[in-house]
Amino acid sequence: MAAVLAAPPGNAKVRSMKHDRRRALFWSYFFLILFVIFFLTPPIYMFITSLKSSAEVGAVTNPWWVYHPTLENYKALIFSPDYQTFFLNSATVSFVVVIVTMLISVPAAFALARMKFWGSATLAMGVFLTYLIPETLLFIPLFKIFAWVNDTFDIQLINHWWVCIIIYPTLTVPFCTWIMIGYFASIPKELDEAALIDGAGYFQMLIKIFIPVALPGIIAATIFAFTVSWADFLYPMAFTTSADQLVLPAGIVTILIRGDVYAWGQIMAACLLGALPPLLIYAFLMDYYIAGLTAGATKG
Repeated sequence: MAAVLAAPPGNAKVRSMKHDRRRALFWSYFFLILFVIFFLTPPIYMFITSLKSSAEVGAVTNPWWVYHPTLENYKALIFSPDYQTFFLNSATVSFVVVIVTMLISVPAAFALARMKFWGSATLAMGVFLTYLIPETLLFIPLFKIFAWVNDTFDIQLINHWWVCIIIYPTLTVPFCTWIMIGYFASIPKELDEAALIDGAGYFQMLIKIFIPVALPGIIAATIFAFTVSWADFLYPMAFTTSADQLVLPAGIVTILIRGDVYAWGQIMAACLLGALPPLLIYAFLMDYYIAGLTAGATKG
């Protein structure tokens, strides 16, 4: 009788699976909440501070609450000629750097991934290792090179906004090339073999076959190049000094920090406005960015 009334073994297994699933969901949501709190707390605090006047920022009140919200910080920045100049310089530099990076990275990645030759794998690894060299080690040699160019050819490269177009590709080209190598390597070899049989050259293969197929990887590399050129801080601080030659990250700290006086409301507003273009790009192209990075990480 007891054997008849006993629950089937399958029910216990189902209950165990449901219990494991609930536990997995609990920990997933737990760490997701921690992640959201950790990463969203700074921008939320920045937004709250940007709505405060200088008097309220300095007052001894609850820092997480705005008692007298104002948009004066945003108005002062948007209508400031200096901020408009910084924004225009950053937009121009980022746009040109993205084009230069893609014109170099895509053919280089195609050659290293599909046109196998002696040392191609070592060269590809060297390209990526170049990206790992930090800016703090590069800007001093670059500064010496620019000084040599000035002494030898009488060409002044320092304190011009367009100097960023020359030096930013040292950061963007290696990593974008590495991403594209992985993406090109993931494309079936039958495509280029068929193209070669049909009489297509390597340039035609790149333009008509590989670029359309590898579009997610190209978009991922483009987003990375834009983000680096838009947000870089060290190079513009080292190579530009005049207010009309600064880009946005360097310009913000130049005009809004005077000695030990910090315009916190405008600084926070400027940072949020500066983060808006990359944020919009990531919001609309995130799927392509993840697909491109995934292919680059698992192939090649």
